[in-house]
Amino acid sequence: MIDRRHALLGTLAAGLSVGVHAQAPPPARIGRRRPRQPDPTETIELWPDGAPGSPSRLPIEVVEDRATGDAVADRAVHGIARPRMVVFRPARPNGSAALVMPGGGYARIVVDREGYEIARWLADRGWTVFVLFYRLPGDGWAAGPDVALSDAQRGLRLVRSSATRFGIHPDRVAAMGFSAGGHVCGDLATRFAQPIYAPVDAADRVSARPDVAALLYAVQSMALPLAHPGSRALLLGPSPTPALERAHSTAANVTSATPPCFLVHAEDDRSVAVDNSLAFRAAAIKAGVAVETHLFAAGGHGFGLSRAVGKPAASWPILFEDWCRAQGLG
Repeated sequence: MIDRRHALLGTLAAGLSVGVHAQAPPPARIGRRRPRQPDPTETIELWPDGAPGSPSRLPIEVVEDRATGDAVADRAVHGIARPRMVVFRPARPNGSAALVMPGGGYARIVVDREGYEIARWLADRGWTVFVLFYRLPGDGWAAGPDVALSDAQRGLRLVRSSATRFGIHPDRVAAMGFSAGGHVCGDLATRFAQPIYAPVDAADRVSARPDVAALLYAVQSMALPLAHPGSRALLLGPSPTPALERAHSTAANVTSATPPCFLVHAEDDRSVAVDNSLAFRAAAIKAGVAVETHLFAAGGHGFGLSRAVGKPAASWPILFEDWCRAQGLG
């Protein structure tokens, strides 16, 4: 038998394959209150002729509804075949933009808790926000462990090259990532100039370097025991060489060209050890990169906005906002 909830999910998943704007409809609610910002109505496909290096059989996009009852919306998407960004436009733009990369252990994209929630919060404060639906490395793309980074590079370039259209300043573009999305963000902040895909249009002549980067409880190391085992296996395979681990450990790639970074982690994180952020911080300091680090006694993993309520980690968005102002953004 198929209950109503699974039938609804099946209908939603089927709708994802129909058209761009139906692919990942934003939640109508956050908890019991409607968000102050309207749902995004714009979707930007990253690759005009389809994503490069596609496998012989494209993955099928599936939406998982993980919320129960009246809980805060919590959907996850996997099988991304058409990488894209959804746009949250503010009522009064402040000239700054953010490219947001949700986490999900490289197995899925946690759309609501690490994407749409913070996008609405930022848009309510004047930011133009682009939530990135990046491809997952376990789906057979030719770029392998660089597939998500290629989408992040392309997304940042499209944001910057569309500055006039969106009323933003091309030198006020932030990148933000959570958990495995924090690894994508760290990759972007440290390997933004690495040529990992063939240019497709004029946008690819624009720099992919974010002006600032925010890494929240981010996966960083790919070497055990510090690495998050699930992310490591999906990104690099079951038995990566030490050289491959190092190549994809973001702290090992920090240089003086890395943008200023804002790091957030909870000491009681049992999924991604806080030492991931500490290693990245140490590398930033060694390279002379400005870095602000906030470690909270409690918060666990995956707290985003809604799951941080009532915990010390709940203050991180305000701290980020203040830090961005000091950097000339926001």
